[in-house]
Amino acid sequence: MSTETRIPEVSQVERHGYLFGYPIAHSMSPLLHKTVYDNLGLNWRQYPLESRDMDLFLQLIKHPQFYGASVTMPHKVAILKHLDGLTQEGADVGAVNTLFIQEDAAGNRLFMGTNTDVIGIRDAFAYNVDSAKFHNRPALVIGGGGAARSAVYALRKWMKASAIYLINRDPDEVRAVISECTARGYGDSLIHVATVSQAERLEGVGAIVACVPNFTPSTAPEREARKVLECFLQKSHKGAVLEMCYHPTTWTEIAEISQNAAWQVVLGTEALIYQGLEQDRYWTGKEVKQLPVEKVQQAIAVKLSEAKL
Repeated sequence: MSTETRIPEVSQVERHGYLFGYPIAHSMSPLLHKTVYDNLGLNWRQYPLESRDMDLFLQLIKHPQFYGASVTMPHKVAILKHLDGLTQEGADVGAVNTLFIQEDAAGNRLFMGTNTDVIGIRDAFAYNVDSAKFHNRPALVIGGGGAARSAVYALRKWMKASAIYLINRDPDEVRAVISECTARGYGDSLIHVATVSQAERLEGVGAIVACVPNFTPSTAPEREARKVLECFLQKSHKGAVLEMCYHPTTWTEIAEISQNAAWQVVLGTEALIYQGLEQDRYWTGKEVKQLPVEKVQQAIAVKLSEAKL
């Protein structure tokens, strides 16, 4: 077993799960799930397992009281080959952030994977925004990483985006997103919007998902990407922006300029919360509406306010 990893003591609870990743010091996942379990009267806990050691993790999950795990970087793709099956979302996205257990007809435990990041994006809009603002309209994704891919999937599968515009300072990253999403079957009508003049000619968007860190543009490509975003924000139709960045602050430059342009801003903590509640749906068997949503929102808000002190 790994010498770098502190293995949690799990004997004090009835059932246990893990947050498996590296680094994970700032993650609010254990707090989120503790809030759910405490409010449901369950003696369950999710423990941080800050490690790069996949073999260690695969041993720990064999414990009979293990219920599942949140899987984060750098393991979201590496875990795939160790699973017995995937949900549609896990297979389509090609990355897993959630491990849960099913039993086969003989009672054997099967380790299954899904991706709730896409659900978090979908539900952050579904529970906060009038769908008339974004249904059957183009959408916009800012960024070129894993979150951007999840956003494309959610917009295409559930949010009725008629086209999806992509903005990013690095055109190679955009090409990679388009290529991968196309290969996985949801790359139709993905358009790289590289210049303001191109943006001016395009129809206004209804949903924007910002998947980049909070920063002030300094390079020429960064400044151009920000101007492209501002062009869309100034168009006549006003929709909603989901700002996925919430650390170290939930109120980013993109949130500020969006609000100033009369757009509704949804904080990234909403996506965090709803992807976590979707995980607990798999783990507890309860529907999201049966889970303590408001208590979780309060707990996350308190944690964020403490971090600012």
